[in-house]
Amino acid sequence: MTEVRVAGVGLTPFGNEPERTGRDLFAAAAADAFADADVPRGDVEDVRYGNFMGELAEHQGHQGPLMAEAAGVTAPATRYEAACASSAAAVRDTVVAIRNGERDVCLVGGAERMTNLGTAGATEALAIAADDLWEVRAGMTFPGAYALMAKAYFETYGGGREDLAHVAMKNHDHALENEKAQYQRAIELEDVLDAPPVSEPLGLYDSCPISDGAAALVLVSGEYAEANDLEAPVAITGTGQGGDRMALHDREHLARSPAADEAAREAYDDAGIAAEDVAAAEVHDCFTIAEVLAIESLGIAEVGEGISAAREGYTTADGSVPVNLSGGLKAKGHPVGATGASQIAELTAILRGDHPNSGAVDGSTVVAHNAGGTVASCVVHVLEVIE
Repeated sequence: MTEVRVAGVGLTPFGNEPERTGRDLFAAAAADAFADADVPRGDVEDVRYGNFMGELAEHQGHQGPLMAEAAGVTAPATRYEAACASSAAAVRDTVVAIRNGERDVCLVGGAERMTNLGTAGATEALAIAADDLWEVRAGMTFPGAYALMAKAYFETYGGGREDLAHVAMKNHDHALENEKAQYQRAIELEDVLDAPPVSEPLGLYDSCPISDGAAALVLVSGEYAEANDLEAPVAITGTGQGGDRMALHDREHLARSPAADEAAREAYDDAGIAAEDVAAAEVHDCFTIAEVLAIESLGIAEVGEGISAAREGYTTADGSVPVNLSGGLKAKGHPVGATGASQIAELTAILRGDHPNSGAVDGSTVVAHNAGGTVASCVVHVLEVIE
């Protein structure tokens, strides 16, 4: 079975660019990925593209071939949709195809245009990742859903708003030197605690922003990299995916993420690693409580102890296992279709030593965790430096 190497990565800045179309954003990210990879566009055999709300934000379906054209590629192209885990799902299928020998060179990534909808429109569009019949029609939005999860966590394991505030502060600190991040400014404890409530106990600074942006990866087989003398030291060595019931009221409990538990187990087994081997992680912190749940599923923190990890410095840049050195969704931004691929792009740069926070990582094994909805879908990838 061949290795899957990350030959090149490309990211647009994440932020507020309502005039830029999805195809414009993805074209820019793909151009950077090709330049980084030094791989000809003509060698691409497949394009796999993640996007969630294209029909709502741009009145555009069938985006696979559209984005292949925007990237200057003539190859079969498919759009993937798994809510906020869309591009991670695209990466997972690409990894499988390259391992199986079906493909040698693929362009994979995603994009989302969101800010043109405005806050109310984007919130309504995002809500369709929940159960329409039993949640959305009753007025459920994701801030409300994650607030219920936070309350359930506090009731089950303890903790409170100040613990979550440290997650937000940490991720803003990590984004300070990341030129791709939407928010490159520090925040203090008082900023978080005094911010307007969004859905108790979550406030404004517990929530990720609405973002526009794109990410692209050029993934190649180990044989292709060797034959073409590519400098591609980072490999995706593990991949896993898990699922859960859509509606919160159908779940056994709200303070755990079984889909992420399963995705992590599968990815770790696939890579032949254990949680103790993980030197850093990018996780899906759409809300601060989501990071807490994610690091427990990944085994970075024990169940019930993730709530104090940021406050105790365990997941900070100078901690034992830094989490979200990019700034995470919280500060870097969350153009939902691009997020999963962007995590892998950031981790690749960190492992190669060309990220502003590369020096914070003491090790060569890292993990990306990308969730959809209230973690009804989750994809986990393991990346390692291959000597």
